[in-house]
Amino acid sequence: MPQVDAYLIFDGRCAEAMRFYERTLGGTLQMMTNAQSPMADHTPPEHADRILHARLVIDGRYLMASDCMVGQPYEGMKGFSLSLIYPTDAEARGIFDALAEGGQVTMPMQETFWAKAFGMLVDRFGTPWMVNGAMKNVM
Repeated sequence: MPQVDAYLIFDGRCAEAMRFYERTLGGTLQMMTNAQSPMADHTPPEHADRILHARLVIDGRYLMASDCMVGQPYEGMKGFSLSLIYPTDAEARGIFDALAEGGQVTMPMQETFWAKAFGMLVDRFGTPWMVNGAMKNVM
């Protein structure tokens, strides 16, 4: 069975975002800049420090990312959310607050029919999140 993981695209802030996610969510981060890649000789010097590929490994799953390709327009992140599920509402609220700092809360943390705590936000890097805590057995 395949494993489905997320791949985010940033416009020059990938390294900053992924370091923030590593500090906030935990895991192990690996990153490669354009200058470190086999494509370094084909990259304009002003794009050398942009991230070609990043991978944050969290409990055997991957949150991958890069900066947009040279010459490609960046349209931002839209049409999806990353979902986090924590065993307790306290854990979920702590992560929600950390991700929300400098971002925009689109649905404050609250109890729902499926979780004791649920909230939605767009973080300071433009990544949309849905954070769940203490899931209820509804299905």
